[in-house]
Amino acid sequence: MTSEWLSPPTRSELIENLVSGVDRYNPSNVGILEDYLYHQIRSEEYDCLANLAILKLYQFNPELYNPDVVINILLKALTSSPLPDFNLCISLLDERPPNAQLDEPDPLPLVLPVLKGLHNLLFRCRFPAFWQIYRSEQMESLRENYTVEVVGFEDAVRTVAVRAVKATFTRITSERLGSYLGLTGAELGAYIQKLSWAVDPSTSVIIVPPNPDNQIEATS
Repeated sequence: MTSEWLSPPTRSELIENLVSGVDRYNPSNVGILEDYLYHQIRSEEYDCLANLAILKLYQFNPELYNPDVVINILLKALTSSPLPDFNLCISLLDERPPNAQLDEPDPLPLVLPVLKGLHNLLFRCRFPAFWQIYRSEQMESLRENYTVEVVGFEDAVRTVAVRAVKATFTRITSERLGSYLGLTGAELGAYIQKLSWAVDPSTSVIIVPPNPDNQIEATS
């Protein structure tokens, strides 16, 4: 893992001390970590290790379990693909009995298979299928109850797609790129402009800037 993954520059000293020391297993600190998660959701920041600490506390202290927090952690991890963050989070989700302390039925058993399916599509770079399913009527509840609260969620998905395109293509049609980004028309044009990628006006083919991943070098 990179140093930024281990210790994001946006992480405060308080959170650093919690995550790095034995206090990360102190259940009295779960509220601080949950508040930090919601800060990440509002600010488009991301701190996987801090979020894993929440799941570990839930694992050790089932009475602390909050399904909405778990779902938000998974949504943040979803857009870290192809890093293993999502699967790391899944590994800390135990089979748990129904929590009598919950005021409403636990939504996680219904939402988790949906998130696993979306993660699988992102991991396999099946971006058009991701957008088709994500925007379907069946996903309305996920969008209206969860992803709408995660600031920049769709753009974070697009960042995953752009990373894959940069590693694979030197040229790509605007139609194909749009299907990967879930954008068309003026929105697609604005996004391409934001990337500072050149467009061949005669063919509408987009030139992907050279980088170490999309350049084939001859070997001696």
